Amino acid sequence: MFRTVELPFWLFLLIIAFALMAFFSHFLFPSVRWFFRRRMEGVVERLNSRLDRPIQPFKLMERHDMIIRLAHDPKVAEAIADESAATGEPQTVVLERVRRYAREIVPAFSARFYFTWGIRIARWFARLLYKVHLDDRKLGEIDPTATVVFVMNHRSNMDYVLVTYLAAQRSALSYAVGEWARVWPLSWLIRTMGAYFIRRRSDRPLYRRVLSRYVQMATAEGVTQAIFPEGGLSLDGRTAPARMGILSYIVQGERPDGRDVVFVPVALNYDRIVEDRVLIEAHRAGVRRFRAPIGSIMAFIWRHVWRAILGRFRSFGTAVVRFGEPVSLAAFAKGRDGDLTADLAQHLMAEVTRNIPVLPVPLVAAAWGPEAMTDRPALIERTRALAARFDAAGAAVMLPEGGAEAAVDLALAIFRLRKFVTRSGNGLQLDEDKRPILDFYAASILQLLDAGAETIGADLGKLPAKAKRKGHKVSKE
Repeated sequence: MFRTVELPFWLFLLIIAFALMAFFSHFLFPSVRWFFRRRMEGVVERLNSRLDRPIQPFKLMERHDMIIRLAHDPKVAEAIADESAATGEPQTVVLERVRRYAREIVPAFSARFYFTWGIRIARWFARLLYKVHLDDRKLGEIDPTATVVFVMNHRSNMDYVLVTYLAAQRSALSYAVGEWARVWPLSWLIRTMGAYFIRRRSDRPLYRRVLSRYVQMATAEGVTQAIFPEGGLSLDGRTAPARMGILSYIVQGERPDGRDVVFVPVALNYDRIVEDRVLIEAHRAGVRRFRAPIGSIMAFIWRHVWRAILGRFRSFGTAVVRFGEPVSLAAFAKGRDGDLTADLAQHLMAEVTRNIPVLPVPLVAAAWGPEAMTDRPALIERTRALAARFDAAGAAVMLPEGGAEAAVDLALAIFRLRKFVTRSGNGLQLDEDKRPILDFYAASILQLLDAGAETIGADLGKLPAKAKRKGHKVSKE
């Protein structure tokens, strides 16, 4: 028993390695996990004390546990059986595919990262590029037990940054991200921020069932969400009709005596959209493919970094986020039979459109007129007249101090910087090749006059009268 045993050195090292692994897994790792779990619970408790809507336990569930719960959901099990019967594959094979879908969809939310770094980065980046204005109206009238879903128009990939910024003092948002972001380390960052990935072009019933069940679980558990019903970036500047996808999953979720769902329309607009040329080109080609050469992207970033180093960087103007009237799903459903999704989608998108703010660059772009040549006094007069029309139509006209004159000067500074407009004697000459860009920005607000902003958004499904507001204060952040 006490005799000396000779072993090869490599085998001795292997034994030591396995012994250490056993020690760590049985003694050290559980303690470490418990330590960090306790710290996270403390962080969440402090966060919930200051958030308008506390972080729900479902959002804090371990990712592995959430994947198992989703893969073995009874409705998903029915879909597995149907898929197996239709294809002849064993149910174990179909189940493995479902697990792959679940791993692809389910986020890996980190409350510490989200509130320590995520929101700070979003705030810094948004303020670096824009003068950000956020609607300061409180949403306290909404039932605290209801699930809140922010319904937003999709103007730019910067929307995701503003979404995070928007949630800073309210809750941790969950939102869907398309295939474009499934690239490491971007995918890791987005999952950590609580987003979930979707295949927008997939029509496989099994995948759609797994995705719908995840959305319905999150909704039933009260997770605050943000959705972009248009299903993609606006290519022409206007608000597109809603696609039924995620909205239909939420509406069709079973809620017998469960949580109500309150949809909050959110309208975003910008003085400048970083990817405007790419979107316009995609619209012109009639194909939703965004192929920005990596060289062009790097040149764009370097150009603005260099300007910042030299102290000559100018912001991209203003970015504004405004709330519309919240819509209770329970109230909207009263007196209606059948699937409500189409009617609800139309109502929500109308409310989003009605609240799109009129900013200086879109306003001046719309006021420029059909002629390539104009002058500053005439442009100011047309801008002032158009602003009055929007104001009379009930739109939110947000001009800088100095009114129409200051708005024209701000827009012209951006136009000249981007070489859209040059001085020609006492006049201003528009480069006709750049007119599609002006039309792109103008379309975002001209749709308000097309639809009649003062009549959009009847009182279907609105919250009680105390939630209605006529005057809106917008705070500069």
